Amino acid sequence: MSKHSATTAPPSTSAPAPPPDATAPAPRHWLRAGWVMTASGWSANQFSALLGAYRSDLGLTTAGTTALFGIYVLGLIPGLLLGGPLADRRGRRPVVFLALGTSALATCLLMIGPTASAFLWPGRFLTGIGAGALLAAGSAWITELSSPPHGTAPNPGVAARRSGLFLSAGFATGGLAASLIAQWAPHPMVTAYVPHLVLTAVAALCAARAPESSPARSGTESAAVASVAPEERRAPARAFRRMVAPVAPWVFIAPAVAFATLPGLVDGELKGWETVYAGVITAVTPGAGIIVAPFARSLAARHRVATGSIGLAAVALGLLVSALAAAQAQPVIALLASVVLGAGYGLCVAYGLTEVAALAPPHQLARLTSYFWTMAYLGFLAPYVITLFTGVFSPPAILIGAAVLAVVTLAAVTVRAEN
Repeated sequence: MSKHSATTAPPSTSAPAPPPDATAPAPRHWLRAGWVMTASGWSANQFSALLGAYRSDLGLTTAGTTALFGIYVLGLIPGLLLGGPLADRRGRRPVVFLALGTSALATCLLMIGPTASAFLWPGRFLTGIGAGALLAAGSAWITELSSPPHGTAPNPGVAARRSGLFLSAGFATGGLAASLIAQWAPHPMVTAYVPHLVLTAVAALCAARAPESSPARSGTESAAVASVAPEERRAPARAFRRMVAPVAPWVFIAPAVAFATLPGLVDGELKGWETVYAGVITAVTPGAGIIVAPFARSLAARHRVATGSIGLAAVALGLLVSALAAAQAQPVIALLASVVLGAGYGLCVAYGLTEVAALAPPHQLARLTSYFWTMAYLGFLAPYVITLFTGVFSPPAILIGAAVLAVVTLAAVTVRAEN
């Protein structure tokens, strides 16, 4: 026997072990966390569908209901600006669960509103606080859970757009459910809020099974971030100001006009169906935003700003159709306008989230996301601005002027993209 044959180990009779998790499906942690965004959208829009009921049943004036609609934004902005940086420092999960609790408390205060209308104001304010923190922390959480090592999204754009789809689903269903309950259920301004409490509990249970994607940074990580050159740290902020900030307000100008302005301009023809009509609009508008999601992906693949440009064009067209609906007091035309405005909303939010995901370094994702949502939600002040200007200009003229501003924004973003 040769030396080689004597020292060669016998071949193993066992089959080689397969790579770990080679055939196991990737966990869909982003799907578990996504319901918190749906709860956020639901909490924002359930009130919108009840504006007519508050005017008729509680005797609130149009200016009062519009102010209640707008105070949501006053709570939302600090929720965003505090929730984003806090989620970057402490992690996504604690901020999300704190925000869910705040949102549930806000809904309980709104349910007291029919017997003590003073509770509507803190209820709406806390709704904004909770929704803002959920948007900042939840958007970053879903984006990170969609991407490696937690998920298998092919690029940051796909990961970022998922949070927008969950949010749109909440917008679409929350308003419609509230309006249908308000139309036919007893004690409508109490029972209309019950589904949100149920959804919040379900979202919390689902999110509890999702891992933390961005734990609080250690001192070593903080030192590494601090060592980045100042110019490199400023670059994402500069790009955000140039390419994202101009588009962001139009994200919610479009649905705010559809939700809070259009129904009041055409409901004289509805005769008892005002609440259901408002609910249909609050479903159709974000529903159109969901439908255009595949189109947004194809546009993003063709050109960096194509999604935002087409979105702004759709917003401008939707505002022009809204002006026609207001001039003729036609609910059908207003419904068509809400579809076009919803498409513009969907494209603009997809563009903004995709750009933020591409621009933000990991340690600043929630912070930059919160800046985007803050700029976007300024658009919810549009109905209040329209109400202020109505004393000087007619509603159709105001809507036409807004369409012109959308076209100017479109031109500015297009020019900057070429430079």
